[in-house]
Amino acid sequence: MLTKEELHGLVEERAANICAITAVKDGQVVYEDFWNGYGPGDARNVMSVTKSVMSLLTGIAVDKGYIRSIEDKVLDYFPDYEPKRGEKTIRDVTIKHLLTMTAPYKGKSEPWKKICTSGDWTKGALDILGGRQGITGEFRYSTLGIQILSGIIERASGMKTLEFANRYLFGPLGIPEVADHGDSSKADQMDYALNRAPRKREWYSDPTGCVTAGWGLSLTSSDMALIGQLCLEKGRDIVPESWIKEMTIPRQKLGEMFGNNSYGYLWWIMNEEKGIYAAMGDGGNVIYVDPGKNITVGIISYFKPRVIDRVDFIEENIIPFIDRG
Repeated sequence: MLTKEELHGLVEERAANICAITAVKDGQVVYEDFWNGYGPGDARNVMSVTKSVMSLLTGIAVDKGYIRSIEDKVLDYFPDYEPKRGEKTIRDVTIKHLLTMTAPYKGKSEPWKKICTSGDWTKGALDILGGRQGITGEFRYSTLGIQILSGIIERASGMKTLEFANRYLFGPLGIPEVADHGDSSKADQMDYALNRAPRKREWYSDPTGCVTAGWGLSLTSSDMALIGQLCLEKGRDIVPESWIKEMTIPRQKLGEMFGNNSYGYLWWIMNEEKGIYAAMGDGGNVIYVDPGKNITVGIISYFKPRVIDRVDFIEENIIPFIDRG
């Protein structure tokens, strides 16, 4: 079996962009290590793991009565938004469609430049929602479209999503306050995504101060493990137990393009039989949750093309190391 030193070297050899790993078993940190100049307290943009955090925030908003139901129509929360002439589909899109990635969008690809250089990214996302094909139930993974969830939480709660997250999720979990990175230039957006240096705990936002819902949250590996532990503990008194259950029920069974995994409410279901699920982001950022073994693993990594799923690496190397202990 691997020693800690050997596991450290294995990461350097096979997964060199990993910056930190924190593993928790039975509520105790049993393994933590760092690479690439990172240390405790150093954070990274965890990319699409941000989406899964947005799912938790949505569950909290429902529990507190800010959001009436995920069956609510999206436009119920934007009464001042006027759909483009002839656009009807958008009126039937619900919050649940956003959570399950079955919301319909116009066009074949996401208009990053158009939305990310606009003055209001939520409005920009609403502008691409809908389309002539109607609601088909087709899985359509969208990073820009999820921005609408951040706008809904703001409209429903009367507070900025970052304030909501610090007050109702990060603070109660013991995660130090996450700062607003703020709006910035295209060059800074690229730097935020690609720079390999450690970051502070922060969250990217658009010019209105609305944080990005599909990417842009920077956390430490220990923060990631804490979020996974929250899920293992069925939400404690922070997120409703019923939401954790609903969030991790397979809603969409996906094909080879998505690793033959299933999808819940912005969380990936990796093994239905064992109940293993994960939050995953580009570069191999991941929150891995195994209820059967009572283990959660948080990994932060700098961006590396074509690296998304580190679940196999976790199951082949980290879990056996933890089980040995």
